[in-house]
Amino acid sequence: MADLDAAKRTLLAELQEHSLILGEVTLASGATAQYYVDARRALMRPAGFRAAGEMIAARALELGADAVGGPATAAIPPACAAIAVPSGADLVAFFVRGSRKDHGLQRWVEGPVGPGTRCLVVEDTVTSGGSTAGAIERVREEGLEVAGVVAVVDRLAGGAERIEAAAGAPYCALLTIDEIYPDRPDRV
Repeated sequence: MADLDAAKRTLLAELQEHSLILGEVTLASGATAQYYVDARRALMRPAGFRAAGEMIAARALELGADAVGGPATAAIPPACAAIAVPSGADLVAFFVRGSRKDHGLQRWVEGPVGPGTRCLVVEDTVTSGGSTAGAIERVREEGLEVAGVVAVVDRLAGGAERIEAAAGAPYCALLTIDEIYPDRPDRV
């Protein structure tokens, strides 16, 4: 079993160094913020990838999940990280499309999953929780069971509550903005 405390320290350092961007940005919700956390910048580097993978795989195993995935783009790096580490060897990954293709199999959920698969929904960064809640809805419509939800980063902007209501399953964040940027100007 991996040292999850060491993995968390590594992930925190990677996010602080590579993912925290200071300056005004527009969020997916349309709101503006004075900082941004682009978790993919840390997740797509070896140390961040491995650290997040260990933590996500551990949570999936703890909840009895067989698969990890979530909204396309946001879930692909963390889901792939979880299946790439030794403790995630028995997991599979999936992603939920933002819109259904009009050719091929026309699936909303892509990957080696089907009705009854117990899933851990993952997201790189949660703000309002809208994209995660939407992915949870699609996962359920496809007959998959939501075992829990993990965000790599929670911006502590109300998304957790929205996700918990949508999932009806446990939610946790690997790290919060309080840990990544404790001195931010808007900290309550």
